[in-house]
Amino acid sequence: MNTLSVEGWHKPDMNSPSIPIGLLNFRVSEQYHLLLERAEDEMEQTHEPERFIDIDMDSMELETPAECGALKDCQLRVYLDQREHRGQFHLIAHRASDDSLVYSNAVMIDQLG
Repeated sequence: MNTLSVEGWHKPDMNSPSIPIGLLNFRVSEQYHLLLERAEDEMEQTHEPERFIDIDMDSMELETPAECGALKDCQLRVYLDQREHRGQFHLIAHRASDDSLVYSNAVMIDQLG
């Protein structure tokens, strides 16, 4: 398992700028690590621009900053860096309190051990 602490962002609505909310702490299990690697490999072949992996919140350890609160509809968005063609992912979700978008900075799949 990989424990990540990644800068989080909040976007109140699609017309607002993103607001930093502090660190999102979450663990990527071996299962999700394999899904990320598989998605990266398949996307290299199919040239898909992105892919989304739904997260089972009962199996995901996730800590959000107090001002963020609980999240729902969590997914890992996978995409290939345009220059290096390496897989990256980030967490995306919606705040349970108001359905606004929350997301993390991207992490390279290669960085997962």
